[in-house]
Amino acid sequence: MEPRISLITLGVTDLARARRFYEALGWRGQKVEETVFFQAGGLGLVLWGREKLARDSGREAGRAGGFGGIVLAHNVRSREEVDALLGQAEQAGGRVTKSAEASPHGFYSGAFADPDGHPWEVAHNPGFPLAEDGTLTLPDFDTL
Repeated sequence: MEPRISLITLGVTDLARARRFYEALGWRGQKVEETVFFQAGGLGLVLWGREKLARDSGREAGRAGGFGGIVLAHNVRSREEVDALLGQAEQAGGRVTKSAEASPHGFYSGAFADPDGHPWEVAHNPGFPLAEDGTLTLPDFDTL
């Protein structure tokens, strides 16, 4: 298997509400039948009905808003961008779940949950440089 993620699909309880939330953050969605697709750098973010997604993956839907064992991350170029994006997410209908703070490891981050409870970390980490197009490059941890 090549080390690549092509699509991330979020199970949502209200497709229109979820689309409005991500579009309020500046994303541009395209609705196709009962899904909404967003281009997110080199991968796609998809919104699809929670029950349908669970069935399609052979799982039970479980409780919306509970922790599902995964956190999406959005890295930015400055601490100020972390604070601004957390505020923007809250204005769009999300909930800040962790106020931004500096870590002992040199990065600055906070977190929010979208209207369906999907957690997002927003981080500025000088050790994870971003290219002009937003692509993140992990450092060679063996040389640090």
